[in-house]
Amino acid sequence: MTAKKILMLVGDYVEDYEAMVPFQALSMVGHTVHAVCPEKIAGQTVRTAIHDFEGEQTYSEKPGHNFALNFDFVQVRPESYDALLIPGGRAPEYLRLNEQVLALVQAFDQAGKPIAAVCHGAQLLAAAGVLEGRECSAYPACAPEVRLAGGTFIDIAVDQAHVDGNLVTAPAWPAHPAWLAAFLKVLGTRII
Repeated sequence: MTAKKILMLVGDYVEDYEAMVPFQALSMVGHTVHAVCPEKIAGQTVRTAIHDFEGEQTYSEKPGHNFALNFDFVQVRPESYDALLIPGGRAPEYLRLNEQVLALVQAFDQAGKPIAAVCHGAQLLAAAGVLEGRECSAYPACAPEVRLAGGTFIDIAVDQAHVDGNLVTAPAWPAHPAWLAAFLKVLGTRII
């Protein structure tokens, strides 16, 4: 397996599992994952939120962990990476207001590099204008944004993933086994 270099965009109140699990799993198989946040540097942390599905009309939210960043946002150059990963939670809601973040998403898309987004990560894809004519799954509350951005919202079970070319998306963290497996396949990673 050729190790890949993956950029992960996070911010305060990123969903805990959606940041921690991919970071650890992708690192475990030998990939390098740089977790970055605008206006923060390596060694600083972002707060996470735990979203759970407990029978109400939407997810509940509880305080999560501190997630340590391991690279400086200002040093990120998209050409240095093989893929992009966008966790959900509340972070994409405000990260999409950052022009540098949107430019990064657009650069990965224009280069045809693998992009994995889960849950509210679709908000960044929509704001960056990379969903036109594409199929995208996300947390169902993001369906209107996917459609307004010219994409087709794919409504699948919470534990499933969807692949459209280089784009790998899923509704929420229960999809990690399917979503990460699909992302690894798009990356060309084979685990024997």
